[in-house]
Amino acid sequence: MLSVSIGILLISTLIVFFATEETYDAIEMASIWVRNYFGYFYLYLGLGCVLFLLAIALSPLGKIKLGTKNEKPEFTIWAWTAMLYSAGMGAGILLRAVQEPVFMQQNPPYFSDLPSDILALEFTFYQWGFTAWAFYGLFAMTIGYYLFIRKKKVLISSTIENILHNKAARTGIDVLTIMTTVFGLVAAIGLGTTQINGGLIHITSSNFGLATTLFLTTLISALAFYSAWKGVDKGIQVLSKINILITLAVLFFTFFQSDILKVVGNFLYATLHYIVDFIPMSLAYGSYDPGITFLTDWTFYYWAFWLAWAPFTGIFIARISKGRSLRQLLLGVLIIPSLGTFFWFSVFGTSAFQLIEGWGSYNNEFNGVFSSIFVFFGNYPFATFLNITTILLLIGFLVTSVDSAVFVLSMFSDRGKKDPSKKHRLIWSLFIFLATIALILLGNAKPEVDILVAAQKLLIITSLPFAFFMVFMAIVFLKELLRYNKSYPEIDKK
Repeated sequence: MLSVSIGILLISTLIVFFATEETYDAIEMASIWVRNYFGYFYLYLGLGCVLFLLAIALSPLGKIKLGTKNEKPEFTIWAWTAMLYSAGMGAGILLRAVQEPVFMQQNPPYFSDLPSDILALEFTFYQWGFTAWAFYGLFAMTIGYYLFIRKKKVLISSTIENILHNKAARTGIDVLTIMTTVFGLVAAIGLGTTQINGGLIHITSSNFGLATTLFLTTLISALAFYSAWKGVDKGIQVLSKINILITLAVLFFTFFQSDILKVVGNFLYATLHYIVDFIPMSLAYGSYDPGITFLTDWTFYYWAFWLAWAPFTGIFIARISKGRSLRQLLLGVLIIPSLGTFFWFSVFGTSAFQLIEGWGSYNNEFNGVFSSIFVFFGNYPFATFLNITTILLLIGFLVTSVDSAVFVLSMFSDRGKKDPSKKHRLIWSLFIFLATIALILLGNAKPEVDILVAAQKLLIITSLPFAFFMVFMAIVFLKELLRYNKSYPEIDKK
C-alpha cells in the first residue's frame, strides 16, 4: 500500500512540476464538471452525517463504549479537546477569523430579515459548525469501534471487510483514503504558509515572495516530522495544549478590548438562528439558496475540504478517544468545538463590524484572505506583538495538523499499527512536503490564480469518490452496530 500511494503521489507531483499550467487547466475543467453534477450532493451528505450522528448519540447505541466496560478515557477532557481541535481546525480559524464574517456582511449569501451582522455570523457558523465535525465524527466513531471493540487494524478498509472480501478492492479503498488525506493536508499547509508570508509582508512592509513561502513550508514540515517522530504523548499532545492556550489568550484579549455585551449578544442570537435554520440552510432550500456560484466558491469548497480532512482527523480523534462512549465522543465532537468556533468568529466578526462602522466607509480593508487578521490587529494595542503571536500560532497549528496526519498516514501504510514505525513517519513527512511544494507552484501557475483558488478546485475533485464511499461505509457500520448491540450484554454498555 505504501509503495502504491507513494508512486501515485510522486507521479502527480512530477506532472505538476513539469506541466504546471496544463495541470491547472485540467483541474479547472474537472472541478466545473463536479460542481455542476455533484455540488448539491455535498450538501445533502453533510446534513445526512449530522442527523446520523445525532440519532446514534441519542439512541441506546450511544452507550456503547470504545474499549472494555471498566476502561477509563486515556486522556483528560482538556487534553482530548485540545488535540481534536488542533487537528481538526487549527490554522483555518486564523485564516478566516475576520475576512469571512466581513465578506458575508458585505455580500449577504441570500436575502433575509435578519440584521446583516447576524446573517453574516450565522452563515459563517454554518460553514464551520456541525457539518464539518460530523464528517470527522463519523470516521472517529467507525474507526474507534473497529479498533477498540473489534480489535481490527487502523485501516478504513477494516470498516467494510465483512462486506467486501476482495483484497485488491480493499487496498484500493485504503489508497483512496490516503490520497484524499494527502490532498486535503497539502492544501491546508499551502494556505497556511501563504498566510504566514502575508503576515510577514504586513509587519515588515517587505516584499516576501514565493521563495519565502517555500522556506516556511520546509520549516513546518521539519517541525511536524519531529513532533510525529516523538509520538502522541510527547509531541502532538504537548504542542496541541500550547496552541490552545495561546489561541485562548489571543481570543480573550480581543474579546475584552471589544464591546463585550455586543459580542455575547451576537454570539447567542446567531447561534440560535443557526440551529433553527440549520436544515433549510443545509438543503439550500427556497429563500436559503445562495445560488450555484456562491455555493461553489464557499460551501461546496468547505464541504470538500472537511471531507478531505475527515479520514485522518477522524482516525486521530478515534485514536485519542479510547474509554469514551459513543455518546460522549459524538456529542463532544459535534458540540464543544462548534461552540468554541462560533464564539471565536463572534469576537472577531463583531469587532470587525464595529471597526467598519467607526470608519464610516469600507474600502475592502479586510478583503485579503491572507492579510485580513493582521490588518485587523493593526487597530488594537500591541499590534506588532499580536501579529507576531499570530504568525507563531499559525506555525503551531500547521505543525499539529501535519504531525497528526503524518502519524495517521503512517498507521495506514504500516499495516494499521496503532504506533507505526518511525521509518513510515519519515517517508510521509518527506512526500507531504514535496506535494505541498507542488500545490504552491500550482497556485502560482497563472497571474490571476492564487493558492486558495487552486486548493478549492483540487479538493472539490479529489473529495468526490470519497464522499460516495462514506455513504456506503455508514450503511455498513450501522448494520454492524445494530447487530453488536443486540448480541452484547447490556451491562457492558453502561
